[in-house]
Amino acid sequence: MGVVRGVLGRRSKAKTARPGDTAGPPPAGSPDPHPGDSTRAQDQPGSTPSPRDVPGVDADKPTEIPVAGWKQIVKRALREAKDDNVPLLAAGVAFFLFLALFPGLIAGITLYGLVADPAQVQQQITDLTRALPQESATLISQQLTDVTSGSERALGIGLVVSLLGALFSASGGVQNLMKAVNIAYDEQESRGLLKLRGTALLLTLGAILFLVVSVGLVAGVPVVLEQAGLGAVGRAVAQVLRWAGLVAFVLLALAVVYRYAPDRDNPRFSWVGIGSGVATGLWILGSAGFSLYVSNFGKYGETYGALAGVVVLLLWLFLTSYIILLGAEINSETEQQTAKDTTQGPEKPMGDRRAVKADSVASPSG
Repeated sequence: MGVVRGVLGRRSKAKTARPGDTAGPPPAGSPDPHPGDSTRAQDQPGSTPSPRDVPGVDADKPTEIPVAGWKQIVKRALREAKDDNVPLLAAGVAFFLFLALFPGLIAGITLYGLVADPAQVQQQITDLTRALPQESATLISQQLTDVTSGSERALGIGLVVSLLGALFSASGGVQNLMKAVNIAYDEQESRGLLKLRGTALLLTLGAILFLVVSVGLVAGVPVVLEQAGLGAVGRAVAQVLRWAGLVAFVLLALAVVYRYAPDRDNPRFSWVGIGSGVATGLWILGSAGFSLYVSNFGKYGETYGALAGVVVLLLWLFLTSYIILLGAEINSETEQQTAKDTTQGPEKPMGDRRAVKADSVASPSG
């Protein structure tokens, strides 16, 4: 469970403020909500850079940041991804997501099985995994077969215990993802054990809901369209809307992660949308490219034999984790491009926003 803290030594997340970074001091007499975080540079408040030095410094929303400002954001995001060891973080997150994947599927099948035949659920999830490389899809399909091979009575008797156990196991992977997103936002983890695990459980339930909706869009909608008797044009339009809905749901899921996973005052949804959009686009292209590579050029079966499915699935989870964390880096640097308050609620002065990136402005040098 300590991959994020242990492997990196957490670096105490005490990244020294870059020359020129400015942050407002907290109100007199108020404690620092993130003690020991030197990124706030509270002892050196400085002055807000001019729009000429930091384009978009007065932006109220990301769409008001000019092109020159986005160039600075991309440059800093890539640099931060390197400084934060995002590839190493993604590898650790992928490992724990792999451990959490099948408990999550068990929980999803258990909940979905309350209103549908478990065998039918298995078939629908198998249809959903067709976009994955064949080795990974086969591995997931085999595990689903083992889960659904139990009798309905057995699933009914152990429903509560198995569901709670599966949710708790699956939330472990989500909790490590939360730690990694914290690093991307330069935040220290200060939430208590119950709040941290509770947030992880809620995000896990959200992930299961995402799985159920995805199954419905990918496997359930075609059945409805077939019975509706639409013409060729109607079916084509419905198919486009179906996949557009799935992409929109991915965007929403990532926005929820970026908003609630880090230990800070929640950013407004408008300030997590850019990273969500970039991550969604990269994930779709990356997954398609990875599947094409594995199917046509990769020789994982010859190299790893029976473990090929595990290896390919881990690599795909690594790719997914890397893209999610890169989206978090983009969001965090987008927030630091403006001096305006990016957190929810009434406008607060810089230094009183309980968010490292919202409480500081990027240096003029980018």
